[in-house]
Amino acid sequence: MGQRPKVLTPDQSPVHRFGYMLREFREARRYSLRGLAEKAFMSHSKLQKWENGERAPKDRAEVELVDSLLQAGGVLVDLWERINPPVSAPGRVSVSAPHVSEASIGLAMAGAQQAASDHEGTFVPARLRDGSVVFVALDRRSMLRGGVGIGAAAAFGMGTPAVADTEVVQGLKQPARSAAAYNGTPIEHFKRARRLLIDNDNLLGPGHAVKTVREHIEHIKHLRRDAKGVDRQALMELQTQYAEFASWLYQDLGDFDRAEFWLDRAFQWSHTVGDSDLTSYVMARKAQLAGEKRDLVDVVDLAEAAQRMARPRSRLAAVARTYESYGHALRGESTDSERAIDDVRNALDRVSSDTTPWGVWLNEQYVDVHRAQGLEVLGKHTEAAEVFTDAIKALPEGYHRDRGVYLARAAVAHAGAGSPEEAATVGLQALTVANDTGSGRIMRELVRLDRALVPWQRQPEVSDFRENFDAVLAHEA
Repeated sequence: MGQRPKVLTPDQSPVHRFGYMLREFREARRYSLRGLAEKAFMSHSKLQKWENGERAPKDRAEVELVDSLLQAGGVLVDLWERINPPVSAPGRVSVSAPHVSEASIGLAMAGAQQAASDHEGTFVPARLRDGSVVFVALDRRSMLRGGVGIGAAAAFGMGTPAVADTEVVQGLKQPARSAAAYNGTPIEHFKRARRLLIDNDNLLGPGHAVKTVREHIEHIKHLRRDAKGVDRQALMELQTQYAEFASWLYQDLGDFDRAEFWLDRAFQWSHTVGDSDLTSYVMARKAQLAGEKRDLVDVVDLAEAAQRMARPRSRLAAVARTYESYGHALRGESTDSERAIDDVRNALDRVSSDTTPWGVWLNEQYVDVHRAQGLEVLGKHTEAAEVFTDAIKALPEGYHRDRGVYLARAAVAHAGAGSPEEAATVGLQALTVANDTGSGRIMRELVRLDRALVPWQRQPEVSDFRENFDAVLAHEA
């Protein structure tokens, strides 16, 4: 039986160091062992053995989730990397056909957090016998064997076997990398790769990019070992940018826990880089993610913090103010929400000359869709639908996934405004984009739409949407 470490000493093993810091973070965040175990969807005894140094964590994804829950900023993950256990597959619920067992339905009620503790599982929307839709953990390999509808697979980045292996990346031992192998410099190579991945993300969706992004983070970390001076600093900055992008990809997949984890890493690393604009941008992204999660407590506070960190009257301050507007709407603060969005609109001309590379997409259409989001949350459905429609028309070519997200949100607004035919027609367009790109954000909006259309389910347009939406869902047995 291992002994619970009382103090941290230089001669302790990496396993005991991990356990000591785990306990320190848990107690600082005022979690009991059982409380943290419930949040992390693991057994109380396993967590206790981790803390006591009796057992090394085997699954990186579990460590990532615990790190995120404790707001440890990647410290626990870094300690886990020093232990370097063999990669192992965690237990999971598997299905081999497009039906969901009673046990799986029980898991569905746990919500999306479980996705972050199962590195080979994913959450897909499933129709229960009562007609409602929940997100259920399914085994990826079983999905590919068992023939869950191609729409459901594509809607979560599952269209090809290559995509199905996105998570087993960081636990693998990486080979040595030579900077001399690159045409130009490795920094230029990974910068070009990141630009291409960002461009392709909007056309192809997050599932096709997330594995590559995580691999590139590992490659950059290995190159940093031998880099010196400005090259080492530039690689650290690039590693931070990739971490923020990884967060965005997971956010679009609908995996908010991993999105939060990678934003925490980016925030930590940005302080090492010393780029105040980058740190301000990551803080603004934290506010955006809180809004996506409908976190009534944090979204405004995070947005205000980002504005304090940003240069006065800068583009990044305007970006953060945009997310603050949505936070006020979530709280039901209509006047504050409209005032914030008007401030951003009035700042657009001024910030257009800002030289920072962050937030360059802040334009009139971006502001409009966030205003529409706020209006829909505040119950002003007709006005929200009109603003969404105008913004969608003004979107430039190539914004395929973003168009799908806005279409799905517009459809929800149409339903709220009592226009079920229009809602169903627009929702069907969004469903097509969801299948093209694998955007979990679109699917989550379509789940909302499916619920909103229940009163009109016998109308032909609504029936057509629900039939097509149903075809991409798993079903309770």
